[in-house]
Amino acid sequence: MKTANDILTDVKVTKLLGSAEKALSGICFDSRKVTAGSAFVATRGTVVDGHTFIALAIEKGASVIVCEELPSEISSDVTYILVDDSAKALGQICSNYYNRPSEKIKLVGVTGTNGKTTTATLLYHMFRKLGYKAGLISTVVYYVDNKEVAATHTTPDALQLNALLLAMIEAGCEYCFMEVSSHSVVQHRIAGLKFEGGIFTNITHDHLDFHKTFDEYIKAKKLFFDGLPKGSFALINADDRNGKVMVQNTSAAVKTFALKSMATFHAKILESLFDGMLLQIDRKEVWTHFIGEFNAYNLLGVYGTAVLLNQNPEEVLEVLSSLTSVSGRFEYIRSADGITAIVDYAHTPDALENVLKTINQIRSGKEQVITVVGAGGDRDKTKRPIMAKAAIKLSSKVIFTSDNPRSEEPSQIIADMLQGLDIAEQRQVLSIVDRREAIKTAIMLAQKGDIVLVAGKGHENYQEIKGVKHHFDDKEIIHELFQTLNNTH
Repeated sequence: MKTANDILTDVKVTKLLGSAEKALSGICFDSRKVTAGSAFVATRGTVVDGHTFIALAIEKGASVIVCEELPSEISSDVTYILVDDSAKALGQICSNYYNRPSEKIKLVGVTGTNGKTTTATLLYHMFRKLGYKAGLISTVVYYVDNKEVAATHTTPDALQLNALLLAMIEAGCEYCFMEVSSHSVVQHRIAGLKFEGGIFTNITHDHLDFHKTFDEYIKAKKLFFDGLPKGSFALINADDRNGKVMVQNTSAAVKTFALKSMATFHAKILESLFDGMLLQIDRKEVWTHFIGEFNAYNLLGVYGTAVLLNQNPEEVLEVLSSLTSVSGRFEYIRSADGITAIVDYAHTPDALENVLKTINQIRSGKEQVITVVGAGGDRDKTKRPIMAKAAIKLSSKVIFTSDNPRSEEPSQIIADMLQGLDIAEQRQVLSIVDRREAIKTAIMLAQKGDIVLVAGKGHENYQEIKGVKHHFDDKEIIHELFQTLNNTH
């Protein structure tokens, strides 16, 4: 059993009251989960301050309190550990409590606005196909070797993160690939973790509801690379102008990947069709089951990472050609009468533009592109008019609908999107709040050969309305509608 002393390795303690030899039954930062003998870490969240729950935690049996300021009443039975930043201390404490699992596994973090999930997931599948046991921590799902664990956040809290890493080690995993969100960096969820390497995909407009400015968002991503240790690698997209910014202060060995500039790893799209594309990666041709320039970047990032992790380039290319699309990322469904529906998670202006540009590059020219898109409620509102502009610019017809409205009125979100269009453009838009009806209308408007893009939710199988999650799956609905259409013809 760990003692208070055991969990304090590398933690900057400013004051200690009581015995550091107290045995601990667990670590908690949520007072509701405190049990007898546990350590309670009082962190300051965006909504609540854990310091207000110290008395409750002691009442429930906490024997150790980690905090930034001491409570007015001090209990002689309790050990108080004073720190400058309890969120940062929590990461290190959790790492220590679980025997520093990140030092016993090759942990690779993927950060950026778009492509994180695809890159991390493909790396997980690639290394399993190369014969290794591996773990995955992503927006869609967590994997401990081949065991699926439901995902709660893109990057879980420090306690869950270290518990997952320990479970991976116990399952014999040699590698773990994880998405590193900008929120998790500034909230110190990854504090105390040792990374083998970091990947930067790109950075575009997103999460300004949280970070307030684009500069702050860039700084959050950069902090991840600032923290990479000597001996690790930082693989950056050299075609993104912020790639160099990410690694200005890193101790890691900087490597690059690119389609348009000189780089450590280079690729070129030779041919692009709806069922795949032919790439030239480091002068070798490889057929892949992916389409679009954005996916060429993702695949190149995966290739470069595998090579930096000392895998054989020939074998890596062979596995690359066998990998298939990640759930809800440019997944296409064809109807019996020749309509193609594409489901994609694109929920930022840049991601939506990338998907639509890819569709327009592949189509022969006569087919209509009908886009169904919305924007999430209680999230960055500034991207709504920009997404609307991208949709109208690159589609034949556009239907605005609800995404996850959360606590907002869907009609207000649509009104915010319409603000990005002039009067003539607004006349080209259909606004249908009910997402199912919007998808149905798009399919009814489509003729043979047309392409219907349903954007924004991708892999998600729910819609969140007024705090309640209702089952809703874009792919399921498209399959149902295509079946109904097929039966009526």
